[in-house]
Amino acid sequence: MAIAASASPLPAPVRNDTGVAVWLFVIAGMIAAMVLVGGLTRLTGSGLSITEWQPVTGMIPPLSEAAWQAEFAKYQGTPQYELINRELGLAGFQSIYWWEWTHRLLGRLIGIVFAIPFLFFLWQRRITRVLSLRLAIIFLFGGAQGVLGWWMVQSGLEPSRVAVSQYRLAAHLGLAILLFGYILWTALEVIGARRTNMAALARFKPWAAALVAFLFVQMLLGAFMAGLDAGRAFADWPTYGGAWVPPGLYDLSPWWINHFENPALVHFQHRTAGYAVAVLALWLSLSLGNAPAEKPVHIAGLHVLALTIVQIMLGIFTVTSRVALPIAALHQIGALLLFGASLWLAYALSRSR
Repeated sequence: MAIAASASPLPAPVRNDTGVAVWLFVIAGMIAAMVLVGGLTRLTGSGLSITEWQPVTGMIPPLSEAAWQAEFAKYQGTPQYELINRELGLAGFQSIYWWEWTHRLLGRLIGIVFAIPFLFFLWQRRITRVLSLRLAIIFLFGGAQGVLGWWMVQSGLEPSRVAVSQYRLAAHLGLAILLFGYILWTALEVIGARRTNMAALARFKPWAAALVAFLFVQMLLGAFMAGLDAGRAFADWPTYGGAWVPPGLYDLSPWWINHFENPALVHFQHRTAGYAVAVLALWLSLSLGNAPAEKPVHIAGLHVLALTIVQIMLGIFTVTSRVALPIAALHQIGALLLFGASLWLAYALSRSR
């Protein structure tokens, strides 16, 4: 994303500092990478391969045949292995283990990349008081994300379960998105990215904020799709198994639980919400393209437009390919990139009145 430098210094809460901003952008990028690896971990069925939470010693993978056999034995005690993976050998276990181990390692590396530069910038007195408060919030919620991730894994180790709870999966992804967005917004402020104050653009500001909010909800709906494997409920588009409205939307009781536990309805609402988000994103970006806006707004709008079109195509291909691994992974990271571009657009419009 191209970012134009501000012609005038930003007021508090932050001081323009390219070094601090780059550090924050790197952390946001690492969170995006972790979301991608997390999606691949889920898509490959690897999330329950490590049955213990060891924040420090867990950084070291098994280094001997005996260590691998010990880890495999722990996995063999899980319901997932007993019920669906009994034919999995040691080599197959190793392939799923590495996905989950990499996902957890990225989380630890993010903590290190956060802590060491923070201490350096603090020593150099480059962290303002308000920025230090924001960084404290990021640190606390980053730690909470690790705990939440283990809480999610625990749900998949319960008797008779072969996958994690879709509720906990949505909470885990949701917090990652919020952290990504909060860090990205702060980085834009720290680097001094330009924000327009054109009164003619003020009417677009609430729509940009709405797009960010709707994308967040849509990504949570996607987490329920993933948790229920609802992407495979229908493999055609634009219909659902040949029907325009899928059958059995409210087969479960009570009725409201269908929105979270019925694969047919979860799939239907994710697609339907996607159409609404796409219409809003396309209208907003095209309207701004025709408006007498400043360069940062136009550039951010173009990113939203391009990523929306790509995301629409990826969503269709994910369904018609029956959730093929590379396409589904691109669809997930594409959603986060579109969220980031929309947040940038909302930032660029945030001073218009």
